[in-house]
Amino acid sequence: MSAFKSQGRGHLDGPVVVLGTGLLGTSIGLGLRGRGVPVFLSDPSPTNQAVAVDIGAGRPLAELGSSSPQLVVVAAPPDVTADVVCQALSDYPGAVVVDIASVKADILSRLRSLGADLSRYVGTHPMAGREKSGPVAARGELFTSMPWVVCPSEETSGAALQVARSLATDLGAVVSQFSADEHDEAVALVSHLPQIMSSLLASRLQGTPLHALSLAGNGLRDVTRIAASDPTLWVQILGGNAAKVVEILYGVREDLNRLIGTLEQPSAPGARLDLAQLISEGNAGQARIPGKHGGPPQAYSWLTVLVDDRPGQIAQLLTEIGEIGVNVEDLRLDHSSGQNVGMVELSVLPNKHDHLIEALNDRGWRVLQ
Repeated sequence: MSAFKSQGRGHLDGPVVVLGTGLLGTSIGLGLRGRGVPVFLSDPSPTNQAVAVDIGAGRPLAELGSSSPQLVVVAAPPDVTADVVCQALSDYPGAVVVDIASVKADILSRLRSLGADLSRYVGTHPMAGREKSGPVAARGELFTSMPWVVCPSEETSGAALQVARSLATDLGAVVSQFSADEHDEAVALVSHLPQIMSSLLASRLQGTPLHALSLAGNGLRDVTRIAASDPTLWVQILGGNAAKVVEILYGVREDLNRLIGTLEQPSAPGARLDLAQLISEGNAGQARIPGKHGGPPQAYSWLTVLVDDRPGQIAQLLTEIGEIGVNVEDLRLDHSSGQNVGMVELSVLPNKHDHLIEALNDRGWRVLQ
C-alpha cells in the first residue's frame, strides 16, 4: 500500500507529522487527534512543542521512530515555509507534504527553484484564525465550516491532492480549489487589503484625545478589530504577496485621490453626485459578499433591544426569541456610554421583524426600531 494513499471514505489514517506548533499547527493536531488520527509534533521552540503535547495535540516527533507518515503538515512562518517543505519532502519520501501558509505562488516558485518533488506537494491555506496566537490559543474545532483552499500545481499527483483534501474535510472545513496565482490574487483583496486598511485607520487613533475616542461605536470597533494582528506575521504575508497587493492598492489610491479632489471643492458642480457614486459603489460591493452559509446575499431587518448590564440578560432574551419562534440571523452587541445598559442589535427576516417587535414589547423588553 502506498504510504500516502487515503483509505476508506477519503479520511486520513495517519500517522500525520505537524511541523510547527503555533495556533494553526496545534489546532490541526487537536482536530486530527479528536478523530483518532496519530499525530507527531515538532517545533523549533521546545516550549511551544511541549505545550502542544501537553494539551493533547500529538506526541513528540522523536516518538515516530522508523514509521513513515502518511502526511506532513508544514505550519511554519511564510518566509521559511519553502525550505521546510523541501526538507520534509526529502526526509519523508513516502509522504504527502502540504503547507498552510497564507501565500502560495512565491512558495511554489521557490520549491521549483530548489528542484523539490512537486508530485507529493500541495499548497493549502485554511482561512481560519484567531486574534490570539500560539499553541495555548489552539482549538480543535477552529476549521469547522471555514474555507480551506487547496492549490495543486501541474506536477501534483491525484493521490497527493486527495490526501490534502482529506486533511481539510476531516477537520470540518469547506474545500475550494484554486491555482496558486488565483489564490494569491483573491486573498490580496479579501484578506490582505482589509488588514492594511484596518491598520492604517487604527494608526490614526494614536494621538486622538480620549474624550474623542469615547464617542466611538461599533463601526470603528468593527473596522479596526483585525488591526490587533501580529505585525511579524503580516510583514511576511504582505512581503510574500506584494505584487498582488500593490495592484489593488493602486486602485485604492485612485479612489482616494478622487475622493480628496471632490472634498477639496465640496460645493463644485457634480461634487455631491460624485460622493453619492462613491458610497453607492461601496453599497454594491458590500452586497456581493456571500450571505448565510455561503449562500446568496440576503437583506435582513434590524432591531435593537436594550438589556440591563447584569448576568443572564442576553441568554434570557435569546431564549424568549426562540419561544416566539423567530430565528436570529445575526447579532451585535454594544454598550451605552454613561448608562449600565447594553444594546443588542438583532437581524431577522423582514417578514418576522414587526412580529418580533410586538412580541418582545408584550414581554416587557425595551425595543428600539
